[in-house]
Amino acid sequence: MPTRRALIAATPLLVTGCSGGENPYDRAVRDLWRLPDLGGGGAPMMALIHAATLAANGHNTQPWRFRVEARAIEILPDFSRRTPVVDPDDHHLFVSLGCATETLLQAGLGYGWAGEPEMLPGGGVRIALSSAKPRPDALFQAIPRRASTRTAYDGRPVDAATLRRLEAAVGREVGLRLVLDPDQRDHLTDMIVAGNSAQIADPAFMRELTDWIRFDAAEALARRDGLFAAASGNLTTPRWLGERLLPLVMTKKGEAERVTRWMRSSAGAAIFTGPSETPDGWIAVGRAFTRFALTATAAGLKLAFLNQPVEDLPTRRRMAAWMGEPGKRPDLVVRFGYGPDLPRSLRRSAQAVLLA
Repeated sequence: MPTRRALIAATPLLVTGCSGGENPYDRAVRDLWRLPDLGGGGAPMMALIHAATLAANGHNTQPWRFRVEARAIEILPDFSRRTPVVDPDDHHLFVSLGCATETLLQAGLGYGWAGEPEMLPGGGVRIALSSAKPRPDALFQAIPRRASTRTAYDGRPVDAATLRRLEAAVGREVGLRLVLDPDQRDHLTDMIVAGNSAQIADPAFMRELTDWIRFDAAEALARRDGLFAAASGNLTTPRWLGERLLPLVMTKKGEAERVTRWMRSSAGAAIFTGPSETPDGWIAVGRAFTRFALTATAAGLKLAFLNQPVEDLPTRRRMAAWMGEPGKRPDLVVRFGYGPDLPRSLRRSAQAVLLA
């Protein structure tokens, strides 16, 4: 039986998509991650839905469907794309709907359509649209540039003016705690590691995670969802090999070291706490995070989720107590800083998520 070190050393020989020129995956990324120029005329329904599909979402499951009316768009939960192990109460699913909602609203403003969101029974959102003066501002321009960048950053601090803009973007409905002090960051890192270790020890979690990993470009291109290995800075391999390598390389010790390295290289972290433990409250968290993320992207920052401590119940309770809010639920943990670009993930097309 080869050692783990030997397997890892051999893996680069099996990396896919290394030939020169633009390959089909890169071409699909280029076509996807842009906002179309409409050239005027009509409410841009499909352009708005396209923008919304670029929103952040858990495991890149894209748990949404869209219904178009004459002057409105409904964003509805797609429960067929649940992740019941990591997200048993659909918290992340509804946060993802909030991310899609805010992204659509910001895209609408850029194209010249103001949106008025209304919560629907069952956790959906209906957005009534009315014409307005186009405002293609920095947040609009940031929509196709926002990404979850899962790698080490360069450690540079963020200036006070940018931090104030990030705080202002969140608003008052959702709580935000910026973790900038090194000692506080170390405490938060310990909780991220604890939550991550609990997940790695859970066979059901690992099975669900493996199902949503897209190990090579061909698989990612065929599915257009899930966690593309290269988008996390990892090697790409055929699924048959990736499934065998994952338990060998994704260990408690290795992940603890990686999380620690990521956190120490970041400028800080942000913890979001919603107004209620309900779908409406979680949608509000997704909307607030999206404004934060677009503001950060416009300022040249990278972001990545480290939600392990809010996904593991004992660690989440410990985090709430550490924050001095034992009766509240921390919803999201996000690190931010200055870092490199990584390969982008794909999304399903607007047509694929449209309800008749």
